[in-house]
Amino acid sequence: MTIQTSLFEPRDATSLDSSAFWIEATLFGPLALTLSASAVAFFGMGMLTGRLSLRQGGGVVLGVFVLLGAPAIAASLMGAISAPEAVVAPREPDTVYPPRGPLERNEDDPYAGASVKPK
Repeated sequence: MTIQTSLFEPRDATSLDSSAFWIEATLFGPLALTLSASAVAFFGMGMLTGRLSLRQGGGVVLGVFVLLGAPAIAASLMGAISAPEAVVAPREPDTVYPPRGPLERNEDDPYAGASVKPK
């Protein structure tokens, strides 16, 4: 028999971890995809029939985007905060081309007058 030192500390931290992972898998798993697709389809039909406004439909689409993109958004924000800035040295050009000479006037092209200096 083990004695619990405090009432505020959990007895088994792994049970809390496993329940948090289960909730995360439920929120971002196939159930969330099914509910999101159903919500977008329902609101899309409501918008097509004129019962819902464009603002409500946009809110649903934005909510689905935030819900399903939350892990990627959080990872990118955490990476931007903790990643040091990389210093990249400028690269020398592979080939240096000499400046081009004047263009010849083509009498057959009606649009060449805009780009070629007159003689």
